[in-house]
Amino acid sequence: MSTVLAATDGLFPAPVLEYKELAPVLIVLGAATLGVLIEAFLPRTLRFRAQLVVTFGGLGLALAALFLAGEQNSILAEGAIAWDGPARFLQGLILVLAVVAFLLFTDRKIDPGRDAFAPRVSAVPGSPEEQVLTQKLIQQTEVYPLALFSLSGMLLFPASNDLLMMFVALEVLSLPLYLLAGMARRRRLLSQEAALKYFLLGAYSSAFFLFGAALIYGYANSLRFSVIAAATASGTSSEALLLAGIGLIAVGLLFKIGAAPFHEWTPDVYQGAPTVVTAFMAATTKVAAFGALVRIFYVAFGPVRDQWLPLMWVISALTMVVGVLFALTQQEIKRMLAYSSIAHAGFLLTGVVALSPKGVSAILFYLVTYGFATIGAFGVVMLVRDGAGEASHLSAWAGLGKRSPGVAALFSLFLLAMAGIPLTSGFPAKFAVFSAASASGASWLVLIGVLTSAVAGFFYVRVIVLMFFTDPQPGQTTTVAIPSLATALALAVCAGVTVVLGVFPQIGLEVADRASLFVR
Repeated sequence: MSTVLAATDGLFPAPVLEYKELAPVLIVLGAATLGVLIEAFLPRTLRFRAQLVVTFGGLGLALAALFLAGEQNSILAEGAIAWDGPARFLQGLILVLAVVAFLLFTDRKIDPGRDAFAPRVSAVPGSPEEQVLTQKLIQQTEVYPLALFSLSGMLLFPASNDLLMMFVALEVLSLPLYLLAGMARRRRLLSQEAALKYFLLGAYSSAFFLFGAALIYGYANSLRFSVIAAATASGTSSEALLLAGIGLIAVGLLFKIGAAPFHEWTPDVYQGAPTVVTAFMAATTKVAAFGALVRIFYVAFGPVRDQWLPLMWVISALTMVVGVLFALTQQEIKRMLAYSSIAHAGFLLTGVVALSPKGVSAILFYLVTYGFATIGAFGVVMLVRDGAGEASHLSAWAGLGKRSPGVAALFSLFLLAMAGIPLTSGFPAKFAVFSAASASGASWLVLIGVLTSAVAGFFYVRVIVLMFFTDPQPGQTTTVAIPSLATALALAVCAGVTVVLGVFPQIGLEVADRASLFVR
């Protein structure tokens, strides 16, 4: 028996795990698991407060563990995870953005006694069962463990150092979001339609990624990024396998960031999902997906950059143009912000084509500014109401600056940041990515970026003019809800970061510069 065990130990050695560096992910997973147990065993009346303690306590512990883990670059978990500047920066950013977004989840003051989620998703919309649950003010607290499971995938995604771990992180990230998108309390059918579209298109994009990973394995005989980079540098295998694999993997990742022509899910999901979920996934998913995209193309596919760089230029230009032009035609506020996010994906891709530490630094800084401005903008959207709930049509925002100048000014701040106006965080962010791209020789791409940014300013300023200089339509019943303390805190944090990084951008740029080098 001992001989068999010894032989087994030799064939299957125990993996070496660096728990100190992996602690942030493990803590979030532990909090999510504890949240599931709360749903299973605690009485319904106690679940909400228990979930808040577990969720925010887990995020606080994860941030503390990330801070205490140290800054020694290394490869973790038998080569599956990279621990370097970009990974630490993005994990910290994702956790902070999640804390701010989860503050919006807790709001029960905008609709007294209710949050943004359906009392029971399995109930047929409009059925007697749903009406009874609504009257009893039943709340669906399962959203917190679901969001935490998704968050754990987001933490792993930009730190993945092989294709298998990246695929696992992609699925852990995505599957809970498909469910969360269909949980809206109002406009249930639209929410369920959004969830179904997100699931179907997400499944296709995951299949593309998996097929690409299989082709890359056939090319390099490994899924590890360092081995793939060595194989691409030597060029001893089939180039057709390599190019097909890169193309398929790019489709999967470009889908997650909402780049054209893989962006079709974005406006429908942003519109149909509960606004708090839209804020959460619009900020954190883009951060995680861009981290993964930059890592794999810089580390694994860096030696063959001449092969994929022209495609990335085209995708970047197309994404900027599509996002801006379609945003101009939107009359629904969440769809307008969705196409705005597509345009921002194109601006961020100009940093990718820079192929330099300066480009990575610019992307990291841009993700900070984009994340806080996006959560803030959707947080304001939650407050503006009409008779049916959130005031979705732009016409309902007319005259808001006269009725509620503080809310209108706050929304204007976030819109101006997205437009890249000086003294907001968006200006140094765009300047950084465009400067990095220009230094790498992509001047024509920068020109397209500048022109589309100028055009984008129109639909942002249009909303500001509508709020401050347009009279409301006769009989318009738009009101502004009083937010909870948590929502007010979230909006204050987003506004503070937007202003501080606009006036003192060097604070964020220096931190991003120190975090711009990948371990290989």
